[in-house]
Amino acid sequence: MKAMILAAGKGERLRPLTLHTPKPLVQAGGVPLIEYHVRALAAAGFHELVINHAWLGQQIEDYLGDGAQFGLSIAYSAEGEPLETGGGIYRALPLLGDQPFVLVNGDIFTDYPFARLRRPLAGLAHLVLVDNPRHHRTGDFALCAERVGEAHGDQPSLTYSGIAVLDPALFAGCQPGAFKLAPLLRRAMGEGLVSGERFAGRWVDVGTHERLAEVERLLAAGY
Repeated sequence: MKAMILAAGKGERLRPLTLHTPKPLVQAGGVPLIEYHVRALAAAGFHELVINHAWLGQQIEDYLGDGAQFGLSIAYSAEGEPLETGGGIYRALPLLGDQPFVLVNGDIFTDYPFARLRRPLAGLAHLVLVDNPRHHRTGDFALCAERVGEAHGDQPSLTYSGIAVLDPALFAGCQPGAFKLAPLLRRAMGEGLVSGERFAGRWVDVGTHERLAEVERLLAAGY
């Protein structure tokens, strides 16, 4: 099974750190955020990794290289302009092949055990969900009997963690260009083809200076 890290975001809320450094190379504990994912995926038994990039993306390639130093092989999908989540994945599909692959947002920090995802996929997607953080109280989806769907009424909701397994068939009928992943997931949910799990471990969406400081505190506490 291959894995893909989404690393094309511009990180505008982390300025001035991201004016001259791509968001995935912003450091926490003296280590670029993306390196935590690369090392964790390698430790979980993944050998082939695809990384997309746009803003200052060459810096990511220069830092990670071909992946040999981490014990895996890295291929890059360069985007002239950001293609959003769905468009970026679609562009990278030729590098990912025709089998399900793991997807990880490059701007999260987590101790999720990625080896758990190396199993057959039932449906078109499997999403890892977390309890709603302070900055996203309304959540994204509901989880019921390991199936993911829209949250309605008083039904408890959870937040998509940015970790998933996707089948390339999810993108059937898509065209090149910028588009979001969420509508494709919601269409698949409507067909009962999205499974899920709740993860209760460490997870931070590192989108602001405040949340970057939270990661620093976790690391200082011995994460």
